[in-house]
Amino acid sequence: QVQLEESGGGLVQPGGSLRLSCATSGFTLDYAGVGWFRQAPGKEREGISCITGSYGATVYADSVKGRFTISKDNAKNTISLHMDSLRPEDTAVYYCAADPTEILFRECVPHEYGYWGQGTQVTVSS
Repeated sequence: QVQLEESGGGLVQPGGSLRLSCATSGFTLDYAGVGWFRQAPGKEREGISCITGSYGATVYADSVKGRFTISKDNAKNTISLHMDSLRPEDTAVYYCAADPTEILFRECVPHEYGYWGQGTQVTVSS
């Protein structure tokens, strides 16, 4: 059975850092596309960062570029997101996602990913 489980969310002050982790099981992570997405209340779910494609290309949304870092550990079946210089507008529910289909490129948008975690709340506030 496929399972993705996020952890590491919580309350952090502006300018602070947070590390999110996603434990996966039930599928092979090695060549799967993976990504982190977030959704604020009343807003659409948006792609934050993805590792996708046959060559492991990494992409970031403009809003987080230079502040967030995505990584994948195939041996531990985990996906991580390191967040630095957090801002109040980063407040959202953060989701990890994956899709095992091997393709050359995968757009970092929600409909391209079939497996999803339940989400973890990140609140940036003083």
